[in-house]
Amino acid sequence: MAEQAAADETAVRLRQLAEADIAVVIPPVKSRKEQRAYNHELYWARHIIENVFRALKRRCGIAVRRAKLSISFIAAIHVRRLFLYLPIYTV
Repeated sequence: MAEQAAADETAVRLRQLAEADIAVVIPPVKSRKEQRAYNHELYWARHIIENVFRALKRRCGIAVRRAKLSISFIAAIHVRRLFLYLPIYTV
């Protein structure tokens, strides 16, 4: 009974997304009887973006936005992004 309710809710959500012209990115659960199609490249890009935000949030200044001015906030994001893509190895 609960499985059917969850499947119906998923179908409603998928219909709402389709009406809003939004692509479904997250793949279905592997145990579903009917697997729906999804774009693997979009899913991979979403994964990368989530990892970048997680790495940025590890720094408290970004997570709570301690910068008073938006230019300072953007500058802090750029600096942290540099440290994400240009790792500095200390020995």
